[in-house]
Amino acid sequence: MSKSSAVANNLRAAVTPRAQHPVSRKSISRAAVKVLYGLKDAGFQAHLVGGGVRDLLLGLEPKDFDVATDAHPEQIKAVFPNCRLIGRRFRLAHVRFGREIIEVATFRASHAQGSDGETLDDGRIVRDNVFGTIEEDALRRDFTANALYYNIADFSIIDYAGGIADIENKTLRMIGDPATRYREDPVRCLRAARFAAKLGFSIHPDTERPIAETGSLLREIPPARMFEEVLKLFQSGHAVASFAELRRLDLLKYLFPASDADLKAGEPGFDRLIDCALRNTDKRIAEEKPVTPAFIYAVMLWPQVQRRAETYQQSGEPPVPSIFAAADEVIARQLLSTSLPKRFSIPMREIWGMQPRLITSKGQRAVRLLAHPRFRAAYDFLCLREQAGEDLGDHPQRWTQMQESAPANEGVSEKRSGSRRRRRPRHKRGGASGNKRD
Repeated sequence: MSKSSAVANNLRAAVTPRAQHPVSRKSISRAAVKVLYGLKDAGFQAHLVGGGVRDLLLGLEPKDFDVATDAHPEQIKAVFPNCRLIGRRFRLAHVRFGREIIEVATFRASHAQGSDGETLDDGRIVRDNVFGTIEEDALRRDFTANALYYNIADFSIIDYAGGIADIENKTLRMIGDPATRYREDPVRCLRAARFAAKLGFSIHPDTERPIAETGSLLREIPPARMFEEVLKLFQSGHAVASFAELRRLDLLKYLFPASDADLKAGEPGFDRLIDCALRNTDKRIAEEKPVTPAFIYAVMLWPQVQRRAETYQQSGEPPVPSIFAAADEVIARQLLSTSLPKRFSIPMREIWGMQPRLITSKGQRAVRLLAHPRFRAAYDFLCLREQAGEDLGDHPQRWTQMQESAPANEGVSEKRSGSRRRRRPRHKRGGASGNKRD
């Protein structure tokens, strides 16, 4: 018997009956309840697990409802026709109900127990499809607050790791040896920062201590996965607190290396610029308004773009081409740490590229600029720069007044089409065919 199996067999579950906890099926999404009962009726164990249970105990509204079961992925798919199996490193089932997806995971055992688990020499888990019992699954979860199981069979909450007590004490505690768990998956360092920020928890000293040593392993994480962590940290309504926790734990350097260096060097106004942007992001999310990572990245990388653009201008380049040349360099370096899909990097470049134009454009050029599809974001960025203490003269106020005095339909056709009005093609004299463009 493996060490993890032996430990699991000695675990004693603390079971909290329905009458002694506040979690109700009425607070769980209807789709998740359907999945729970569907598995139960098919003869499988079915539990709501992780952050959904934790948030409900805290009186918060969960964003996701995840399910854990003893059914294997193919068995889950057999129960739900609307199911799709995903993942290689960690095989999961996604059960879709319209736009809502319920993620269903099979109980996991130690990745070292079978041929479907694989660990690198540095301890990182690269394949994790060894199935086990609920007790073994509890040991595999990261923090005690995330290792709670709501049992649909009797509506009780099962706690194998003291998670309920840690939630009551507002403490984030790693299950098992923290250094080992961080080496298994270095992203857990970022998760510790994110959960502490989101929940207002303090990280237990034993859980926090190894982060300084193991955080460097984040450099080996694929940039695409790091980008997903950026979204979770800064677009979940607690960006200000997440940023403060990242800086406290010295983890920002693995997400935005150059930005972290600028902050540590005391780049004038940069900390204020970030604070203003993140507070605005949290406010928009609280008001259920849309946010985009393009704006957050534009703020984080702005001092670097400014410095490189100034260098190009000193060599004789005009302001706007200088900005775009600088942007290409800065983005290329950032992509080594976190990916940034083009659907975000392109509008970010446009926000930057419009900054000189917002300073120099006057008359009809300024009127036409109002109709630019990226004008509002660029204007907001200009105002943010002023709010952070940058001297921009009267230009932010000038654009504010122009928007207030502009006719309601100013630039409507360009905003709708995103391009200039198409001209009728000209024809050559004496010929039937017109000029063609490839």
